Amino acid sequence: MYATAQIDMTRPKGRRLVRDLEMHPKVARVDYPLPPEIAGQTWHTEDEVWDMVEKKLSAHYGVEIKVR
Repeated sequence: MYATAQIDMTRPKGRRLVRDLEMHPKVARVDYPLPPEIAGQTWHTEDEVWDMVEKKLSAHYGVEIKVR
């Protein structure tokens, strides 16, 4: 059986409760949902970002550039 709770982490007691829950990973799992303003955005891995940087620099300078 599972229970769902909403804890106000802006208060010291709420932060303390979350810390106590995180100390017991076999019993409790704490999920941190994304804020609504960034929930629908696409995310890139570090390798994808470096590939995009290399492509933009190569196109701008006209030569192949490797930064990694």
